[in-house]
Amino acid sequence: MTSTLFLAGYAALVGVFAPRVLARARWTHRAPRLAVLAWYALMATFLVTVTLAAYHLVLREQHVHDGLVGLLSACGLFPVGSASHAAADPATLLPPALVVLLPAGWFLDRVWRTRRAQRRHVALLAVVGNPSADHDAVIVDHDTPAVYCLPGRYRQVVVTRAAIKVLSQEQLGAVLAHERAHIAGRHHLCHAMVDAFGRSFPGLPLARQAKGQVALLLEMAADDRALRLHSRENLAAAMCEVAAGRAPRAAFGAGGSSAAVRLHRLLVPAATPGRAARLGVVGGSLAALLVPLLIACGPFFG
Repeated sequence: MTSTLFLAGYAALVGVFAPRVLARARWTHRAPRLAVLAWYALMATFLVTVTLAAYHLVLREQHVHDGLVGLLSACGLFPVGSASHAAADPATLLPPALVVLLPAGWFLDRVWRTRRAQRRHVALLAVVGNPSADHDAVIVDHDTPAVYCLPGRYRQVVVTRAAIKVLSQEQLGAVLAHERAHIAGRHHLCHAMVDAFGRSFPGLPLARQAKGQVALLLEMAADDRALRLHSRENLAAAMCEVAAGRAPRAAFGAGGSSAAVRLHRLLVPAATPGRAARLGVVGGSLAALLVPLLIACGPFFG
């Protein structure tokens, strides 16, 4: 039971304490894409740890260590000796398989629901919207300035006429670049993965923190991509104008509740982390993922 206890403790560390530290880190807003990677590394680490803990608990630590084959056997990747009978029993693999299949099922459910909602909205836009070749977007008559996009298969950028009236050409170009960054980055899939993890582990601090943090970081990442071609002033001014606009379900909007935080980030820019810091975050994320494998497969925890 030694490995199972160590894995359970590590899962608690990753699922409860690590997200608090990452959420308070100051560098995340300066490197949003790197921070998203760190959040996904924590979620992947938690999944791997819980899966291995469930596998060890079912097998009651009946492992065979014999070189590389023994290592694979200890990890449940190769049936050898006494472990072969356990691996051959489907009931043995059911608990760890459920840990993996549950978030996978929720992910597919979220993608399907999002696609269905987008399909309905696209049908509505075909009636009330007017495609504009100049803006490469669909224009909708509405009194509220708003800009949003539908990612995925039905990718479209939507702009209200009120937004076109209040935004200059430079400001409109900046906010349109922000929305196209969501589409190019497939951010809807990123949201679907976080949502699936949260539904699989409701109440887990990691799931709660990741949902809000990743949503904000993806908006910042889209801002950064828009800044490659547009100025901070134009993007910030456009955000102020469309902040009150609400995006429909299954869409990304340029405004929203995170606009104030993003606006401050645009107007008070900070230096991005250096190469050493970035390599440290990537290395730490990989190391965190390797720890449960070392616990499960290492001879010191047998």
